[in-house]
Amino acid sequence: MTKADTVIIGAGPAGLTAAYLLTQHGRSVTIIEADPHYVGGISRTVNYKGFLFDIGGHRFFSKSAEIVALWREILPDDFIRRPRLSRIYYGGKYYSYPLRAGEALGNLGLVEAGLCVLSYLKARLFPRRDVKTFHQWVSNQFGERLYRMFFKTYTEKVWGMSCDEISADWAAQRIKGLNLLEAATAALRKSLWPDAVAIGKDGRPIKTLIEQFDYPRLGPGMMWEAAAASVVARGGVLHMGQALGGITRDSDSGRYIVSATDQLGRQHRYEADHVISSAPLRDLADAIEPQLASRSAADGLRYRDFITVALIVDQPDLFDDNWIYIHDPAVKVGRIQNFRSWSPDMVPDPKLACLGLEYFCFEGDTLWTSSDEELIALARRELATIGLASEADCIDGCVVRQQKAYPVYDETYKTHVEAIRGELAERMPNLHLVGRNGMHKYNNQDHAMMTAMLAVENIVAGRQVYDVWNVNEDAEYHEAGEGGRVAALASLRAVPQRVR
Repeated sequence: MTKADTVIIGAGPAGLTAAYLLTQHGRSVTIIEADPHYVGGISRTVNYKGFLFDIGGHRFFSKSAEIVALWREILPDDFIRRPRLSRIYYGGKYYSYPLRAGEALGNLGLVEAGLCVLSYLKARLFPRRDVKTFHQWVSNQFGERLYRMFFKTYTEKVWGMSCDEISADWAAQRIKGLNLLEAATAALRKSLWPDAVAIGKDGRPIKTLIEQFDYPRLGPGMMWEAAAASVVARGGVLHMGQALGGITRDSDSGRYIVSATDQLGRQHRYEADHVISSAPLRDLADAIEPQLASRSAADGLRYRDFITVALIVDQPDLFDDNWIYIHDPAVKVGRIQNFRSWSPDMVPDPKLACLGLEYFCFEGDTLWTSSDEELIALARRELATIGLASEADCIDGCVVRQQKAYPVYDETYKTHVEAIRGELAERMPNLHLVGRNGMHKYNNQDHAMMTAMLAVENIVAGRQVYDVWNVNEDAEYHEAGEGGRVAALASLRAVPQRVR
């Protein structure tokens, strides 16, 4: 039995942020991480024969000055400033994102561009009133033709749901800040003044059009490897390759016993006053003993999974984009990363390129259960279909499967999460849930970090100072001082829900 003030389940951004801050306060921590090799969770950086790539692409941009300061503290000398370059591939052609008026017109042609304008005007003049679905909302905003080109296919690839099944509420949140007229104005301004920044009606940069971001020189895993090293240097303990087994709470002492199993099947036990968990909420509920009354609710939580096929291509500098969104229904790939465009240091040979083809799936479906060889062959064919490289140019590759990449918000998830939360608050008051999967909330890396930061403040204070569950996507947390941070805990980020 190993004892610590706090046991942390998971060495991703949330878990390592918590460990980093707790050890700064002089608290003893023990971290268990199921991955035998990598810290960082979905923000890790994978090394394949010296080629580095991350899972999904992680731009380091946050409205929270506190988060940015922590990034700089953990990794003071290895951030680089990178241009945000993205395009959309549709119908055999590429469209810059943000849009460029001349390029879009040339790609579409005068007839198609005219039909898109007419479709847009029709939608604005005669909008559908009883809007319930993503399809209806986007069509109302941009017209049916633009919906089919730039919204339908990619959304359905990512979420595995028809746009006619997804609630309009998510569309309104997800696409906020991107008005077609504002985007067109921004495109014209960009054509006339290339250094201009797109500004919205509120005087701020349009959220979806931010043009630069920071990035660790060797990928986001560099950040979390540095954080883990700092934790260990301050006396924290990190156990890699240990999967959560069970959690019990002693009714007399109030202390927790966390059990874990390593790769050789050996059992380990840890005792602590507090437990911080970033493990998927469904898995956590399964580990708690005696069994939760809400265990059946946990079974109802669903996740979207993710496959990256990294291809080594015998061509240099294939394109400048960080990634290309693949809106074409002719291929299954949803997005293609160019890792040299994230950081030149991630590709060791200047004569080669490393591309990441991303496939969205459900664990157990045809994509997920395909062999690595089949997935690499599929990626090579689809890269050739798109026209980025020939199959013969793809000289090597590897596959990374990421379970539970996206918590799914369906019509029942909120009821399930609230049932689990309520029972845990009563039975296990010092069990703190943080991070994307720990809270079943589709938040970004900086938001996951903020949940951990606030959980640590609650632990150090010995009481609940903050309601961690209200950390919001657009939170400005610390920019306006303490009042600004509290005001930032006011709403929930929306992700797809089915039409009721």
